[in-house]
Amino acid sequence: MDNQRLHATVEGHVQGVGFRYFVVEKAHTLKLTGWVRNSFDGAVEVVAEGNPSDLERLLTFLNVGPSGSHVINVDSEWLAAQNTFTLFSIRHSE
Repeated sequence: MDNQRLHATVEGHVQGVGFRYFVVEKAHTLKLTGWVRNSFDGAVEVVAEGNPSDLERLLTFLNVGPSGSHVINVDSEWLAAQNTFTLFSIRHSE
């Protein structure tokens, strides 16, 4: 199956609770590439590419979050992979 891209925005109490590091850990475990960053509006934005089933697993993790977080909503969009990433990293806020 071809790789896909997941673009997700996670809303709730998701900043200052290790959410980005949680996402990086899960993405590395799932062998995904892409990035995660805090948004100025208090959300966390994620762009990940990889196997669709692994992206679905990441989306499940995003809906739960690490302990100390409280996820209210996750908006997600599925796109064609662009294969521009070589690893998964934390980016500076937009």
